Amino acid sequence: MVQAQTFTDKITKELKFEKASPSNTLVLANINGSIKILGYDGDKILIEAERTIKAKSDARLEKGKAEAQLKVIDRMDSLIVYVGNGCNKFGNRNKKHGSGWSYYGDCDGDDCKILYDFTFNFTVKVPSGINVEVSTINEGNISVDHMKGSVKANNINGAIKLSALEGSADASTINGDVDIEYLRNPNKDCKYYTLNGDINALFSKGLAANMSFKSFNGSLYTNVAQLEGLPAMLEKKESENGIKLKVANNRFKIRNGGVMQDFETFNGDVIVKEK
Repeated sequence: MVQAQTFTDKITKELKFEKASPSNTLVLANINGSIKILGYDGDKILIEAERTIKAKSDARLEKGKAEAQLKVIDRMDSLIVYVGNGCNKFGNRNKKHGSGWSYYGDCDGDDCKILYDFTFNFTVKVPSGINVEVSTINEGNISVDHMKGSVKANNINGAIKLSALEGSADASTINGDVDIEYLRNPNKDCKYYTLNGDINALFSKGLAANMSFKSFNGSLYTNVAQLEGLPAMLEKKESENGIKLKVANNRFKIRNGGVMQDFETFNGDVIVKEK
């Protein structure tokens, strides 16, 4: 068996929005590896990425070093950072393929086989008031700390941990737990989802919100006493076969109600607590 060769280095970048606005957003799309985001009081985005390339020959290793690179798209008020490589394409998907910035495997008929393994582990400091959208697929967890703007996090094989938040959150993972802790309770609708894992949400004292819960093999637990059930809601959606109807049960009101906190698992519990 040929011994794999390994190359590791550190990549740093300093970015700044060309146009400052409340809609400033950093999109960071990883493939293999972890993401750590930390909000701070500065105005620059400080990126540090540990890059590891593994291959079974010098030629393949050099190819990996040349192809697996950190890429940046500047959209004035938004910055999109992603990992370029020899096969996966990246772009803003149209309605045919989905929506948002993401990778896709449209290789135009080419035989796309990456002959090396690559991992990027990101540590990023960002202005705390911006919005962030982060994602990774394999070999890593996502953590986001001390953000005042909105946070969107997607993982496939790993956990998500969002701490000391002051804005809204949208967190989704396939295999892993979702942990959220709010420094200030959100004033916008939020969604939390995991297929195989638990959701642990810790809110500040005095939460007033509406809440929905859905699970196939899980239960809802809370230390909030002021909670009451809401009537089932009938949802209507246009489809090719007519109007699709769906009844949404397990809806609750916490204290006087407010923005929606939507929790869903397949195999896992939801724990909602106040500090």
